[in-house]
Amino acid sequence: MEDGGLKAAADLMVLAARTAPKSRGEDFVLIKRLTDGEIKKLAGGMEKFGERTGKKNFDRDARNVRNSPVILLIGIKDAKPLGLNCGACGYDSCSELMKKRSGPEFSGPHCAFRLLDLGIALGSAVKTASILNVDNRIMYRIGTVARDIGLVDWDYIMGIPMSATGKNIYFDR
Repeated sequence: MEDGGLKAAADLMVLAARTAPKSRGEDFVLIKRLTDGEIKKLAGGMEKFGERTGKKNFDRDARNVRNSPVILLIGIKDAKPLGLNCGACGYDSCSELMKKRSGPEFSGPHCAFRLLDLGIALGSAVKTASILNVDNRIMYRIGTVARDIGLVDWDYIMGIPMSATGKNIYFDR
C-alpha cells in the first residue's frame, strides 16, 4: 500500500513542479521519476562516486536512496537566460552567460532566474509531499550522480527521495 501511495504522491509532486510559476512563463524544468532498477543503479553509483572523488556522505545518501521506493529528479537543461543583463549570475551580460562549461558535477553557469524557477519547482514538489505526509528530502548528491552515470543529461539536477515508514529515514543519518 505504501509504495502505491508514494507513486500517487509522486504524480502529484510532478504536477506541482510542472505548474509552479516560471520566469516569463518559459519552462526549462525537467522531471523524471526513477524506476526500481534506476534507483539501485543510482545508489551503487553514489557509493562509487564518493570513493572515486573522496567526497563525503555520498555513501550515507546512497543508503537513503536504496531505502526509497520512489525518487524524483528535477532539473534544468539548456535554460536560456532571461535577457535582463542583471548581473546576478556574475556576468555583465546574458551573452557571456551563454558560454557553457562543464564543471566537476554540473554544467553551467546558469541564469539566476532559471535557478529560481528550479527552486520554486522543487519547493512546490516537496510542499505537496509534506501535505501528503510523505517523508522526503532534497538532495544535491542524487543529481550529481544521476548525471554522472547517465540517468539524465541535464545541466543541473536535484533529487527528491520519498519514503513512508514509521520514522523519517532522511534526518537521523
